[in-house]
Amino acid sequence: MGRVLVMKLVLIYSLVLNSMSSFCCSFMQLNHPRLEGNETDRLALLAIKAQIQHDPNRVTSSWNETLHFCQWHGITCSRRHRQKVTKLDLGSLALGGSISPHIGNLSFLRVLIFENNSFTHHIPPQIGNLHRLQFKDNNFGGTLPTSISNLSINLRALALGGNHLHGSIPTGLGNLVNLQSLSMSRNSFTGSIPTDIGQLSGLERLFLNNNQLSGSIPSSFGNLTLLTLLQLQENNLQSSIPSSLGKCHWLNELVLSGNNLNGKIPPQVIGLSSLSTVLALNRNQFTGSLPMEIGKLKNLGQLDVSDNLLSGELPSSLSNCESLEVLHLQGNFFLGPIPSSMNELRGIRDLDLSRNNLLGEIPQFLEDLNLEYLNLSFNQFWGAVPTGGVFKNASATSVAGNARLCGGMASLRLPLCKLNESKGEALSRRMKLMISLVSGFSLLGLVVLSLFLLGKKKKETNLSTLGNSVLQVSYATLLRATDGFSSANLIGVGAFGSVYKGILADERVVVAVKVLNMLHQGAAKSFMAECEALRNIRHRNLVKILTACSSIDFGGNDFKALVYEVMDNGSLEEWLHPSTGTGEATEAPKILSLIQRLNIAIDVASALDYLHNHCETPIVHCDLKPSNVLMDGDLTGHVSDFGLSRFLSEPTMSVSGNQSSSIGIRGSVGYAAPEYGMGSEVSTYGDVYSFGIVLLEMFTGKRPTDHMFSDSLNLHNYVKTALPELVSEISESLVLQEGTTNVTEAHRHSRLTVTAQKIEECLTLILGIGIACSVESPTNRKDISDVASELQSIRRNLLN
Repeated sequence: MGRVLVMKLVLIYSLVLNSMSSFCCSFMQLNHPRLEGNETDRLALLAIKAQIQHDPNRVTSSWNETLHFCQWHGITCSRRHRQKVTKLDLGSLALGGSISPHIGNLSFLRVLIFENNSFTHHIPPQIGNLHRLQFKDNNFGGTLPTSISNLSINLRALALGGNHLHGSIPTGLGNLVNLQSLSMSRNSFTGSIPTDIGQLSGLERLFLNNNQLSGSIPSSFGNLTLLTLLQLQENNLQSSIPSSLGKCHWLNELVLSGNNLNGKIPPQVIGLSSLSTVLALNRNQFTGSLPMEIGKLKNLGQLDVSDNLLSGELPSSLSNCESLEVLHLQGNFFLGPIPSSMNELRGIRDLDLSRNNLLGEIPQFLEDLNLEYLNLSFNQFWGAVPTGGVFKNASATSVAGNARLCGGMASLRLPLCKLNESKGEALSRRMKLMISLVSGFSLLGLVVLSLFLLGKKKKETNLSTLGNSVLQVSYATLLRATDGFSSANLIGVGAFGSVYKGILADERVVVAVKVLNMLHQGAAKSFMAECEALRNIRHRNLVKILTACSSIDFGGNDFKALVYEVMDNGSLEEWLHPSTGTGEATEAPKILSLIQRLNIAIDVASALDYLHNHCETPIVHCDLKPSNVLMDGDLTGHVSDFGLSRFLSEPTMSVSGNQSSSIGIRGSVGYAAPEYGMGSEVSTYGDVYSFGIVLLEMFTGKRPTDHMFSDSLNLHNYVKTALPELVSEISESLVLQEGTTNVTEAHRHSRLTVTAQKIEECLTLILGIGIACSVESPTNRKDISDVASELQSIRRNLLN
């Protein structure tokens, strides 16, 4: 009995000793930072630290053995799942390097924030192992791994916007069936939009804007019936809007601007009564009329269909859009009067109807609306300009470029109205004017104009939009308009003629008149080439032809002239190389900021992209140079002078075969592609070369014909040798010295400080594009559509 008791006591003592030993061991582990917690997570964080090559603030110095990893900077661990990393926040720390694939071992990671750093390389495919992850904006680069579709099906939001991702968007995102928000905006994604995104039936917000996506909008988006916001702007999307979007009955914001979408606007989409914030279809190529269904947008605040190819009369149903504050219809072919029903738009603040074919008297009811901005310029309005309401403010109202306007505030500088003239007399006088304009023979066929008859409502044909024909005016009219082609009105001299500023007396429209020098061999052919090129094309960055004249002068000599919209700010040549006059009335020096130069470069690239890739028959300009880039009042670039242009469908001719033709010249010295000098046929590659030289000239201030260039040294090699180390030495000093810059259009109300480092980075990229465009081998040059997209991406980065 006693022996048994002793054995039990020994056993109990042993158990107590073992328990104490285990306790001491556990106590030691809890107080040793290296042994404590989840070793996998700790090692993963150390691997991430090892690939951070730039840490100016030494924030990862806390990632060491003296602290538990849950106390390291930017690390948050779970309370429920002890010592498991749930959040990694290294945002805005100026870090550099790459992302370690070991990040895939942080199996409980929910939030990852790397934005405003400079991480490079690809997103590691191991990121697909993080089934709990919810992304924030990061500065990832490379392509998006297909493993992204392996993320948790419980994921609610996937935000990859504002990175440097490129390549195609991988399929498989449709597997993330519980996604409510998907953002991949502000990257460089290419290819088409995956159709399986249409499987995300619970998706509420979709951002794919500001990429380089092409193809069409998937019809499967009609399955996104809970979608409230869709942004696809600033891509290269084509085809028409799928009518299936009309099934998205919760959609309140739709932004498709800045694409190449075409066809008619589907009534099912523009009639979505749920649209309440923004409907932006501007800067596309939509045709047809504005559907009457637009009247269903009773709650819409902003409607923008500007810069398309829309036509027809404005629908009276616009008056039903009672919540509209912003209405932009400019840059289309709308005709007829402003509907009287629009007096119901009592909330309208910003109304732009400019650059259309609208006509008639300006309605008095516009005085009574709460307008802060009104643009009626370049239409066919006539009669007295109202003087009340917004018309009191000349800086908020524009009526320039209209016919027969009179009166208004003195600051508009319009002629006084004739008090005794009735509406019938004004209409009769207008009919006489139109009849006089068609008195000559037609250059490209007879033009049938719709005349305005009393008691009938007819559509008017504008001088600037005569379809496939070019209307003529007489020699006498142009002689009067330019004060006898006075040297005081001379604004430019080109290879085949001179350009004069003039005023068409009957219309009181300021124009630019290009008079061909018929003694110059090839001038007649140049005239025909320009007429043929401009009669079928229309783009916001191409100069617009208003009319043409083919006649004889008073001496019986052959006379040919083209009449264009006048460009208030002259040519790019004048801004890049301003003359240093010594007269008493010297003008302020012309200075282009970095943003303005970049905007103009994008304008020119967009124009060439349209000519090469979006015309029914591709057109090669053949003479791109700064003097042929004209700027309007907003410093928007317009490519001009199509005297050497060529349709690619026509048979080309070698230089040696026709030295005397205008086509044989194929450009100007310094800007013409080198292969043209060896007899090669015209191609789009030649225009890309010229653009590259112009781009280099814009940002270095050096002409390609500068005396410093001789033998093997040219502008291309000069810049190529200097990049990237000497970019500050070769760049235009005014560009590099600018610390602040005015930002136009969408950014026109803000000022933005740009660091010298950021300016140099952007300049390096811009000049790199110029080099890639102007290489000697034509087939190795960049495609102009890629150039336009890359320049837009640089601008976004600069403005970010």
